[in-house]
Amino acid sequence: MQMRMGFMMLTAVLVSGLLSFSGEGQIFAADKAPAPKTEAPKGPRAILKTKFGDIEVKFYPDIAPKHVENFIKLAKEGFYNGTVFHRVIPGFMIQGGDPNTKDSLKKDSYGQGGPGYTVKAEFSDIPHKRGILSMARASDPDTAGSQFFIVVEDSRFLDRKYTAFGEVTKGIGVADKIVNLDRDERDNPKTRVEMTVTIIE
Repeated sequence: MQMRMGFMMLTAVLVSGLLSFSGEGQIFAADKAPAPKTEAPKGPRAILKTKFGDIEVKFYPDIAPKHVENFIKLAKEGFYNGTVFHRVIPGFMIQGGDPNTKDSLKKDSYGQGGPGYTVKAEFSDIPHKRGILSMARASDPDTAGSQFFIVVEDSRFLDRKYTAFGEVTKGIGVADKIVNLDRDERDNPKTRVEMTVTIIE
C-alpha cells in the first residue's frame, strides 16, 4: 500500500516557503509579427476534468515508459474518476490519485491508497519545473503506484528523486486555483475537488 506523501516530502514542504515566483516580466513582439505556431502534442494525452476547469497533460513515454503506461491504464479503467486532489501546498504542488479519497468520510486514510502494486522508479534529468506531472511515492524510491502531483512552482529539489512522466500543456491556471484553496492542518483542501480523467489517443 502506498504511504502518505506527507512525511516523505517534509523537506519539500520546508523548502517550498523559500521558492520564488519567476517570469514576472514579459516581452511583447511587434504588432505585425506572425503568431507563433503551436504544435499539437503527439501521442496520448490526459484530460483531468474538475469543477474549476480542465487540465490537459502530455506524457513522456521515452523518459518514463512504465509510469506513463501505468497512468494511462488506470485512467482507462476509471480508477481516477471520483478521486480528489487531497493535498495542496501553495508555492509547491497539488497531489491526487488516491482511491481512498472517493469516500469523503475517510479523510484519515487520504494519502495512503494505491492500486495494490508499485512501479519501479524512472528518475531522469527532467527538471521539476512549473507544470510537471510527477509520481508521489513513499521513502522507498520504487513505491509509486497511482498517486501523482502537479508542480505549480519550480521545485528543483525534487529532481532525480521523483519520477517526472508528463507536463501540463493547458489549464495550469486550474491547478493554481486548486492549490490556493483553504486547507486543513494536513494540507487537505476544505473544498472537495473531484476529478475525471480521460485519455485522448
